[in-house]
Amino acid sequence: MEHGLLLNALIYLAAAVIAVPIAKKLGLGAVLGYLLAGIAIGPWGLGLIGEVEDILHISEFGVVLLLFVIGLELEPKRLWSMRRAIFGRGAAQVLGVTGALCACAMLAGIDWKVALIGALGLSLSSTAIALATLDERKLMNTPTGSASFAILLFQDMAAIPMIAIVPLLGVAAAEGTEQGWLGVLKVVGVIGALIFAGRYLVRPLLRIIVKTGMREIFTAFALLLVIAISLLMQWVGMSMALGAFMAGMLLADSEYRHALETDLEPFKGLLLGLFFIAVGMSVDFGVFMAQPWLILGLVAAFLCIKIAVLYGISKIAEIPRSQQALFAFILSQGGEFAFVVFGAAEAAKVFSAEVASMLVVVVALSMVVTPLLLIAHDRLIAPRYRTDQKRQADKIAPNEEHVIIAGFGRFGQILGRLLAANGVKLTVLDHDPDQIDLVRRFGMEVFYGDVTRVDLLHAAGAARARALVVAVDDIDDSLKLVDAVRRTFPELKIMARARNVTHYFDLRDRGVSIIERETFEAALMLGRNVLHELGFGAYRARQAASKFRMFNMRSLDKIYPYYKDKEQFLSVAKQAREELEAMFALDAELAEDDRQNGWDGS
Repeated sequence: MEHGLLLNALIYLAAAVIAVPIAKKLGLGAVLGYLLAGIAIGPWGLGLIGEVEDILHISEFGVVLLLFVIGLELEPKRLWSMRRAIFGRGAAQVLGVTGALCACAMLAGIDWKVALIGALGLSLSSTAIALATLDERKLMNTPTGSASFAILLFQDMAAIPMIAIVPLLGVAAAEGTEQGWLGVLKVVGVIGALIFAGRYLVRPLLRIIVKTGMREIFTAFALLLVIAISLLMQWVGMSMALGAFMAGMLLADSEYRHALETDLEPFKGLLLGLFFIAVGMSVDFGVFMAQPWLILGLVAAFLCIKIAVLYGISKIAEIPRSQQALFAFILSQGGEFAFVVFGAAEAAKVFSAEVASMLVVVVALSMVVTPLLLIAHDRLIAPRYRTDQKRQADKIAPNEEHVIIAGFGRFGQILGRLLAANGVKLTVLDHDPDQIDLVRRFGMEVFYGDVTRVDLLHAAGAARARALVVAVDDIDDSLKLVDAVRRTFPELKIMARARNVTHYFDLRDRGVSIIERETFEAALMLGRNVLHELGFGAYRARQAASKFRMFNMRSLDKIYPYYKDKEQFLSVAKQAREELEAMFALDAELAEDDRQNGWDGS
């Protein structure tokens, strides 16, 4: 078909644009939205798309880009510091799940070779789903995120020997040994070449490209780099995602790290979405309808065993009790590499085509079930821990006349230190366990969890607080928190940090009157210093900053009533700019007089 590619792109984008917002609105999450979109347009839905395998192969590049971007954020030193987590927890997860599944399969009378390869494939989790979920829930920098990432990284490495041993168990076992040794030599050679190229070739090339001043060529080179490395890894039988991760890690301390990350981010997001759609399309409901109860039983047994092993690992991985079930659910599904392992097993005649198809459906359905498990966790399990937190808080002596700080990042820390240094009692709300452990050492009341939940606010003593300072990073969470406090604690005084002017206006809409824009005062202070360095006297520089502050606040007050009316807003904003220009022109006329002012000393 002449316009087949464009038509397919139209279908994918339309399915995503319709399904994902609906899924998010219903609280199902973006990943499940993509999966449902794939099922809807696939061969067993509306039948709008037929070439599922081709789309799945293309969309796997989204996982590759995801690992490359993660590698850019992880320097080799940090990876070395994670070695125990990677090889300890990662090995425990793969061996534990493989052993449990293999034992159960053999007890059910399945041949040990089929049981072993099936268990190895099912022990792998979906890198795309797990990392997307961690990122969506802002858990990457928590103990749950660190442990999950370490296990996923080990799984990508473990996939290589898994694929290598498949031929040894199949019909072609005799010729597998030579291929195996040759494969190992190829892998070692490619890794060595990758390290050398990352250190001595790629960076000089990046410098040359940057000097051209053409941003699109820089983006093209970034994509070329990732695609070339991925194909090279595929040639030697390695995980493309693992190779991309290694390449990103070698550039983690490069001066171009952030530029690479920024340029690849849009491609990563789109291709990851396409990957999830392709997984949804790949669910073969023909195989499912032939033996529905058997497949549902296999999915249930597989998930129960894997979740049980992961939950046990969470106990020794120092993951907070409130997140142990979440950790197990996030890694519970089968992974993308299971498709490769099962395909290799079918080619080596370890599996029959029917067994391979059945296991592929089990993996695909487990991916679809994962978002549902996370929803169940949020609605059934998480509230129990919030209730426990509330009970623990009730045992603590009431903290009267205190100030609550919601969010203890950079902004909240500066504010908190200032208040604590002046004898103000503080209660801190935050979602970062490491941050919480640090703050507790200094005797502050700390509550872990979602700051927008009313039960957490009750536990933190919001009814007895003198004031609430909203210092959370996320703008949506900030506004949700203000809404919750206005409904439940209408008398509580709220002071807030605004990330930008729109956030400032949204806070004003909610009746918050004491608002600090996080970059405004710092910019004014720097501006004063710049003026002073340029020869302006100290008094005149300070006066200029004060005058600008006063004018800016007056302008915001003037614009605020019209900010939802676009035309009126632009008109008033233009008028404000003209007034500012007039003020600076007047300042220029009076500059000579100001310099002679007695206050204008250095």
